[in-house]
Amino acid sequence: MFESFNCAGLYIAVQAVLALAASWTSSKVSDRSLTGTVIDSGDGVTHVIPVAEGYVIGSSIKSIPIAGRDITYFVQSLLRDRGEPDSSLKTAGEIKEEYCYVCPDIVKEFSRFDRDPTRFVKHLVNQPGGRKVTVDVGYERFLAPEIFFNPEIYSSDFLTPLPTVVDGVIQSSPIDVRRGLYKNIVLSGGSTLYKDFGRRLQRDIKHLVDARIRASEAKSGGARSGGLEVQVISHKRQRHGPWFGGSLLGQTPEFRSYCHTKAEYDEIGPSIVRRFALLGGPGGS
Repeated sequence: MFESFNCAGLYIAVQAVLALAASWTSSKVSDRSLTGTVIDSGDGVTHVIPVAEGYVIGSSIKSIPIAGRDITYFVQSLLRDRGEPDSSLKTAGEIKEEYCYVCPDIVKEFSRFDRDPTRFVKHLVNQPGGRKVTVDVGYERFLAPEIFFNPEIYSSDFLTPLPTVVDGVIQSSPIDVRRGLYKNIVLSGGSTLYKDFGRRLQRDIKHLVDARIRASEAKSGGARSGGLEVQVISHKRQRHGPWFGGSLLGQTPEFRSYCHTKAEYDEIGPSIVRRFALLGGPGGS
């Protein structure tokens, strides 16, 4: 970077930290904290990353093999099972992005669909050669993203719901930062954009936390605890959260103090990159 582009300064950042910075644009965020739990879900994998004061708690990171691609495949399999005239990955992806949402209860949602036919929609597909076909879109609207919360409906290879994974990540982190990790759970990536994704995630994590608190109170003879706040942060920039967070961080007055300069590079040489905390060396973060 210094030699090819002659940049004035360089800072190597962790994506999760930048995603936290991007969440500062949310009305739910009252202070610009770099402590929180980032759920980063793209096309291939979902990561749950705890961050304390800008430092990733590496020993507690978890990855789950469920993300956008799996939702597309699930939609495709449902279309094929029904014998729809077009069940290509392209069509499945369009349906996923345009019609899918997260429901609070899949059993009740089935009943709502059965009572209200207008919830079923028709998706027009332009096939090669100018041919147009119509694909019926129904239960997959809410079933597809449900695999984050009930993965057994999609595969038997991974059975742990995302809320349980998030709760486990925070519980495996140092006890003195757990309250901040629960209070600032930040969504990042395209596969977290489904309507009501954050609301369902917050509710399910809160249920896990409250159940554990009640069990602890029962063991302690009924002593009441002060409870624990669980908050999931969604915002308009979460699809490209790390990029937007980087732009916000770059505008802060203290950003220049984070960077290594061209003058430092000329004096020390390429080994200066080892001074970034990200790469395990001493020095700036």
